[in-house]
Amino acid sequence: MRDVFISETARLLDDNPRLALVLADISAGEGRFAQAGVDHPDRVINVGIREQLMVGVAGGLALAGLRPIAHSYAPFLVERAFEQVKLDFGHQGTSGILVSVGASYDWSEGGYTHFSPRDVALFDTIPGWTVHVPGHPDEVTGPLRAAADSDESVYIRLSNRRNAEAHASPDGKLTVLKRGGQATVVAVGPMLDNVLAATADLDVTIAYAATVRPFDTQTLRELAGTTADTIALVEPYLAGTSDHIVNAALTDRPHRLLSLGVGREDLHRFGTPDDHDSWHGLDPAGIRASLSKFLSV
Repeated sequence: MRDVFISETARLLDDNPRLALVLADISAGEGRFAQAGVDHPDRVINVGIREQLMVGVAGGLALAGLRPIAHSYAPFLVERAFEQVKLDFGHQGTSGILVSVGASYDWSEGGYTHFSPRDVALFDTIPGWTVHVPGHPDEVTGPLRAAADSDESVYIRLSNRRNAEAHASPDGKLTVLKRGGQATVVAVGPMLDNVLAATADLDVTIAYAATVRPFDTQTLRELAGTTADTIALVEPYLAGTSDHIVNAALTDRPHRLLSLGVGREDLHRFGTPDDHDSWHGLDPAGIRASLSKFLSV
C-alpha cells in the first residue's frame, strides 16, 4: 500500500500545482518521492524528524491555499502530533490529507513506541474527518485521488497487512460478500481475510468496510434487520472504536453488538503482527471463538 501511495502521490504532484507534500524523513528518500523533491522543491518539504512541525507546516500550507498531504508512521503522525491536528486543522478550519503507515502493530519489531491502535478513536474527537482503512493496495488510489481533488479533511490509514482481494466500494458503502441469518459481521480493512476464514461455515452475513468515517449506517441498518439486529464488528484498531456509531444508528431498535479489535492493555511484547493478532483474539481462531460464544454455536 505504501508503494502505491508513493507512486500515486508523485503523479498527483506532477498534475496538480495546488498539491503539496510534507514529510518528516519517513519515506522521503523512497523511489518517486526522492525525484518529486527534485521536480517540485517548493511543494515537497521534508522537515526532518519533527512530526509536530510537519503537521503545523501542512496546516499553514492549507491556510495559504494549497492542498497538503502529510505522511509518516501512525504513532508519530496522529498520536504525537495530535495537538497540531486539533489546532492547525480543526481549530483553524483548514483541511488536508494525512496518510499513515504502520498503525496498530504493523511494525511490531519497533516495540510499543511504534504501536498506534488509538488513531481512529482520536479522529472521532474532531468533527468532519473522512477515514479510509484500505485492506488491499488496489484500494489506495481511489481515496487518494478523491482526497486530492476535494477540500475535505481526510485520513488514510495504510497497512502492511493486506487481504487477498480488493473489495472496497468506490462510494464508501459497505460491500456485502455473503448473506446469512444469525448475525451481520462487519470486517474493517485488513481484518477481512481473518473474518472470512473464521466464519466460512457460519450462517452469517459478511460486510466489508474500507471507509469507516462516515460509516455506512444505512446499509448496516438494512443488513442488521435481516439478522435479528445481531451485529459483530471486527476492527484493526481499538476494540469498540465504532460502538458509538453503531449504537446511535440502532438506537430505535433493541440490538446485540460484539466488538472485536485491539485490546487496551499494554502487552509489553514485541513479536510479529501475526503474534499480536493472536494475543488480541484477531486471528481466525480468536475471532471464531468470540463469535461462537456470542452466537452460542
